[in-house]
Amino acid sequence: MRHARFFSILVSVAVFGYGAVGFYFLPMAGFQGDLTRTGMLPESQFGWRKPQPVIDPKLMQQSSMQEADVLVIGDSFSDSRVWQTALTQRGLKVRTESWDSMRGVCADFMPWLRAQGFAGKYVVLEFIERNLPSGLNSSAACQHMQYHPNAMTDAPRARPTVSFDPDYSHRSGRFSVGIQTALNYRGYVQLSDSPDFKFAALPNGARVARIKNGCELFSHSRCNDALFLGEDKAEEVEGGALNNIESINARLGGITPIWVFVPNKSTAYLYPDKQFWNGAERRFGAPNLLRMTRQAINEKTVDLYPANNTHFSTTGYRLMGEEIFKAMQRAQR
Repeated sequence: MRHARFFSILVSVAVFGYGAVGFYFLPMAGFQGDLTRTGMLPESQFGWRKPQPVIDPKLMQQSSMQEADVLVIGDSFSDSRVWQTALTQRGLKVRTESWDSMRGVCADFMPWLRAQGFAGKYVVLEFIERNLPSGLNSSAACQHMQYHPNAMTDAPRARPTVSFDPDYSHRSGRFSVGIQTALNYRGYVQLSDSPDFKFAALPNGARVARIKNGCELFSHSRCNDALFLGEDKAEEVEGGALNNIESINARLGGITPIWVFVPNKSTAYLYPDKQFWNGAERRFGAPNLLRMTRQAINEKTVDLYPANNTHFSTTGYRLMGEEIFKAMQRAQR
């Protein structure tokens, strides 16, 4: 009986101790960025601190297929409808569809597009670098459009966050996540304090890397380092991608295709010498977003890609939109 009581007390103490420790580290379980969430590192150290520009939500409104001047087909870099404000503020009507719905630019794309009532001149086709080889292969091989409607396509989008407090004490997460984040952060600090630190692997395929002049480029507390996806490749984009673009363009009579390729965050900061964007610009007039990002970085644009996120900041999206608009203007000549 005495042993049972002792065991019960021991269990209670252990549970209470775990709860106390978990509650202490619970604020670390609140994440604002996709990379802090994936890599399980605290926003207090990797959350951006410099405010971003304000976007008028009226400029983010979706147009119908029938009234649109521009059709955008893209991934998560287009879904927020932020870069598109560079077009809408100039009076253009824009409709944005996702690759998840479109599945590809198939051989019968133009008859399908006209049957939807699209009478516009421009179709913007946007890919993030890591997905462009497979996306272009899929479109080049596709013969028949199979559109999959999504109820969220026409839903309003929230205005992008202007600022947030990385030090805010979130208490709605899970104890285990807070504890694991604290342990991950401790391990990262031990590694990063070494003078020859370059990068370290993080949970779930993320990684953290040392950035030259990082504190001139980022506003988070540990500004010498930033977070990236570990799957991003240092190698050049495969050459067959440009040939696939040429094959797809042959299907697009009657419209002006604008091909947009967003560099991986790792490419922008760690592997900036890739030549794919130069080739796409020369052959197809594609906006050179790698040159854009490198110019912004050389000009010390802060949080072009926030440290805690794989996506552009609002500042980055606005630059992206301007480059796309310039490409549309050049295509008119």
